[in-house]
Amino acid sequence: MISIHKLLLVTLFCAAAQSLAQAQTNTSSSTAGATAADAGQSSTSGDIPLYQKRFTWPNLPYQADTGNGPRGTQQGYNRCNATTQNQASMCQTTLINSIQDKSPFHLSWLFLDFCLWGASKPDSVVGDIEGEMVAYCTTKKFGTRLIPAGAITGVQVTRTPGYIQAVGFIDQTAINLRANDTGGEEDPHGADQRGNPLGALMYSSAFNTAGGPAYTQVIEWSYFVGAGVFCYKACDPAGPNAAQLCQHIYDRIGCTYNAPAHYETINGTFQSCQGENQLPAGTYVENGVTKTYTQPPESAGPITSIPYKAAIPAVTNCQTFTDTKALWPDLPQLTPVNNSTTTSSQSKGTTSSSGNKSSSSSTAASGASSDASSLFLSSGLIAIQNNRMIYISP
Repeated sequence: MISIHKLLLVTLFCAAAQSLAQAQTNTSSSTAGATAADAGQSSTSGDIPLYQKRFTWPNLPYQADTGNGPRGTQQGYNRCNATTQNQASMCQTTLINSIQDKSPFHLSWLFLDFCLWGASKPDSVVGDIEGEMVAYCTTKKFGTRLIPAGAITGVQVTRTPGYIQAVGFIDQTAINLRANDTGGEEDPHGADQRGNPLGALMYSSAFNTAGGPAYTQVIEWSYFVGAGVFCYKACDPAGPNAAQLCQHIYDRIGCTYNAPAHYETINGTFQSCQGENQLPAGTYVENGVTKTYTQPPESAGPITSIPYKAAIPAVTNCQTFTDTKALWPDLPQLTPVNNSTTTSSQSKGTTSSSGNKSSSSSTAASGASSDASSLFLSSGLIAIQNNRMIYISP
């Protein structure tokens, strides 16, 4: 006969075993759920909008977009390093660094490290290759092509509470764009939400947090280039108005409205500044009333007037650089490279493989595009539409 004492011990043991088994089941389910969530968050599928994908630096995928939709496949790669650092690089990851950085010795260094989107082949038109543009940077740290020395003739990099932006002037043939191309816009959306360029990623040290990675992924950004002018804005992913400050629906009205600045004073200067946030593109105040401008569709024809002039945010604490060779020591005198016959080495884990793919502009250019680019005058805006110059009064 089993004593009551032994029976009690057996009962307690069984209860404990059951509780342990249940706890292990719950833990396994929780871990599986977290793993699935992480996998979904970092998926490279073309079915997931690009702006919803998260990749922590430096653990970037070979390609952020592995889909194959109407616009084809991603033409370049996102895992860029020393093996891809050359003028045939097909890197599609860009960076805009914080204007001010702290060294381990707590000395403050100012620098203007940033990247622009350009073409992989000479004499390209933005509207034809917007889905396959590649990164050109001012430093060789990021495994990209380099912007040739002397190509940038003026730039202002500004850090505001909500974003960091680089605006300036460039000989755009140095990044393989046709000299008279009036350009267009790039952003992480596009009509199919796969981004322009397809799979393009952006990072910055401007929004880093203590103990976090060296660079923070920027979710909302916008970039315009054309007519010798560029503007690149990266919005703080932790900010409350990132999507509004980095709008992507005003692709026809250029830098003047999407990144307002005193462009007429920037060419010939190289500055880093602090500044205030702009009003979101399309938002303006008239007689004390806040209004919203709606950009007309391309089917409505050229934009011949805009009901407001974008307010230019104030900038302060500007530092001017006079020696561009000291500012960007990595930039050699180079000519753009035609990728039609050049293959770039790409590190994929511990092995090396080709990172270069053939371009397919006929399928990659069918996303959102801009049909106008803007020249900047203090008295107003000149837009170029279908080779016709249009004056837009302020």
